Amino acid sequence: MATIFSKIAAGEIPSYKIADDDRYFAFLDINPVAEGHTLVIPKNETDYIFDLDDEEYAGLQLFAKRVAAAIKKAMPCRRVGVAVMGLEVPHAHIHLIPINRESDMNFFKDKLSPTPERMKQIAEAIAKEF
Repeated sequence: MATIFSKIAAGEIPSYKIADDDRYFAFLDINPVAEGHTLVIPKNETDYIFDLDDEEYAGLQLFAKRVAAAIKKAMPCRRVGVAVMGLEVPHAHIHLIPINRESDMNFFKDKLSPTPERMKQIAEAIAKEF
């Protein structure tokens, strides 16, 4: 059974797409801890990031690096934080979060609720920099 992330990458579920290629897909998290919070996934459905073969793992990291550079250009932040938690959806993914201080990476604080219009603006701003 396809994960929600596989369905998003396939276009079956709408998303705020940032970038994709034949192997990877990046889109805004709909429950962001900060504006610009982006998820990067392999299109190959694998539950645990460290189960990816070396080539796919390295490719995912390099794709995420490009996405992070776009986030840094588009969003006001000092850095782009990286987290791999992977329990909420059984599909390997990397969280990229614009941060100005380490506490901005707190996944347990209340999530933001940007409007669809704001999410679209953010996605377009980041995608333009990719």
